[in-house]
Amino acid sequence: MTYAPVLRSEWIKARSLPSLGGALALLFLVTVGFSLVGSATIGREEAGEPEFDPLLISFFGVNFGQVVAITFGALAAAAQFKNNGLRIWLVAVPRRGVFYLAGLTVVACLTFVVGLATSLACFVGGQILLGEHRMASTDAAAGRAILGCAVYLTLMALFAAGTATLLRNAAATLGILVPLVLLLSFVLGDVAGRSGVADYLPDRAGRQVLVLDPLGSPGPWAGLVVTTVWAGAAVLAGWWALRRRDC
Repeated sequence: MTYAPVLRSEWIKARSLPSLGGALALLFLVTVGFSLVGSATIGREEAGEPEFDPLLISFFGVNFGQVVAITFGALAAAAQFKNNGLRIWLVAVPRRGVFYLAGLTVVACLTFVVGLATSLACFVGGQILLGEHRMASTDAAAGRAILGCAVYLTLMALFAAGTATLLRNAAATLGILVPLVLLLSFVLGDVAGRSGVADYLPDRAGRQVLVLDPLGSPGPWAGLVVTTVWAGAAVLAGWWALRRRDC
């Protein structure tokens, strides 16, 4: 079977699972909601301080939205292993590479589309709430952050999809990746003071694209490259497991 019909079948499968649609809706609501709250409260309180970043505060909700993106990727990839469902899929699509690539394409496209709408809503809404403290909408950093946020959320979903394919379990994937993005960066970067190591973790590096004037290394786009490497490694690990294991 060729790539196009497999892609179509993966799209139908994604639409037929209510949990995936709910996760995408939650991605938008959680990210935008927390971003607006952060801009209205934290942003107003910190405005005028030397370290205040009017761009980053508009994307405050990404701290929580990334967890939803991870959840979406994990659920989408792990769904095919439920009740030995992979055996049925591989009877219809024996070419595992085509099957895997089509699934990842659907995950990436859906996350990017929702992520782009989410990032645009975060920026516009956040800047409105900041009032006189907002940044110029014509600033090149605004476009970079809007596009970069969508790319970042997509990479985190792919990171989770690859890991879930390796582990064949969404809960195990969340048990590893959620502490990674919520705890490890904080412990290494803020508590232990090992910022050099923490800066190259997937979440911390990728969110550099949301900073108005990022300092140090990696830079905004280099940070996304770092996150891409993490996601690519997970995707390759998932492909290795899918190719070598029996159903």
